[in-house]
Amino acid sequence: VQLEESGGGLVQPGGSLRLSCRASGGTYSLYAMAWYRRAPGQELEFLARDSTHGSTVYADSIQGRFTLSRDETRNILYLQMNNLKVEDTAVYYCHASDYSEVNYWGQGTQVTVSS
Repeated sequence: VQLEESGGGLVQPGGSLRLSCRASGGTYSLYAMAWYRRAPGQELEFLARDSTHGSTVYADSIQGRFTLSRDETRNILYLQMNNLKVEDTAVYYCHASDYSEVNYWGQGTQVTVSS
């Protein structure tokens, strides 16, 4: 399975961005897809996860500002980010796991929130 993120960039505080993660190769085996981020000098932080049985889980830190959605026909996971804050600046990573508990990661996309 390969994961490719896109949609990052520079945005002002209060702005919005939509990240995309396209999965390819063996996507039938995927159980869940998720977004994580790593801010400068910080540990990897879980943001949101979507499982094939339909459950979606969000981290408290982004609840109400970020929305996860999934286009299953095109194997794309989206993260709509609204009301962005300076502290949302990070590299955002797409993650997927399959039924054999194998983990896959994308290369990451940079999001910078700055005035």
